[in-house]
Amino acid sequence: MNEEHLSRVQVIAEAALLAAGRPLTLDQLRELFTEDERPTRQIMEHVMMLVGSACEGRGFELRKVASGYRLQVREEFAPWVSRLFEEKPQRYSRALLETLALIAYRQPITRGEIEDVRGVTVSSNIIRTLLEREWVRVVGHRDVPGRPAMYATTRQFLDYFNLSGLGQLPPLSEIRDLDEIGREIEKNIQAEITFDSAPPEPADESPPDQTIH
Repeated sequence: MNEEHLSRVQVIAEAALLAAGRPLTLDQLRELFTEDERPTRQIMEHVMMLVGSACEGRGFELRKVASGYRLQVREEFAPWVSRLFEEKPQRYSRALLETLALIAYRQPITRGEIEDVRGVTVSSNIIRTLLEREWVRVVGHRDVPGRPAMYATTRQFLDYFNLSGLGQLPPLSEIRDLDEIGREIEKNIQAEITFDSAPPEPADESPPDQTIH
């Protein structure tokens, strides 16, 4: 592929990422091209490197998350960009943050197991909020009396926190201040910028019911 063709693939990829308003995988980007002009995955990976380099020094960046690649506003500019929006970011309680952290680090985990660790009852509103934001989902039921639901984080959770996988979560030993986590979440909400008004991609369907002994 010559330089001219490579440059054209790059600008097409940039346009698609701007228009999509959601992450796109390499295969989704490749499907934009007809079969006779479709770049290989290796070339597409190289193109993504070029797109990332082209974003240097700009107000936005290319970020790879669990669902693919996306263009997003750089975090450092969130204080200014957030003024475009009248809605104030929602503040999350310490209880919700502790619940989310336990699900992220000990998944799959039941509500009762979360309560055993925290020593207090988990509010139904907390679970509902996490489910509505699509940060967690039910992945099965524990094989104990009552068969309680087991919760795990979602791809949307990874996307939201700019992670490509759970392996990128910081070690528990580095998490010292849940209030600081709350401030980070609020900052992320302020930085939620989309380049298109298209509705978000629907969440992945939950896998078949699992039973863990």
